[in-house]
Amino acid sequence: MTSGSGSAPIESTDLQAAVEGAGLRFTWDADARIEVRSLGAEVVIEANAAGLRTLAGHLLVLAGEGVTDGAHLHLEDGNGLEDGSVGLVLERNDEE
Repeated sequence: MTSGSGSAPIESTDLQAAVEGAGLRFTWDADARIEVRSLGAEVVIEANAAGLRTLAGHLLVLAGEGVTDGAHLHLEDGNGLEDGSVGLVLERNDEE
């Protein structure tokens, strides 16, 4: 399910991912648009309001109680990100 020019879901959708036996539930806001660009030494994450809420929700899921180190979510061109985006991995790591 994709929007016109990008690859973000057009309606609120859920993705459940199993991480070491635990299910994590990631949701996308309706009309979320997220683009990730690499500019050499910088990475730009550009998103509309729905996209920013979606990313914030993904981060809160990963920060949740009982989520283990290594839990992660891959966002890619054609899989949650706008066409032409570079891949983005959100990963939990509690090591100091």
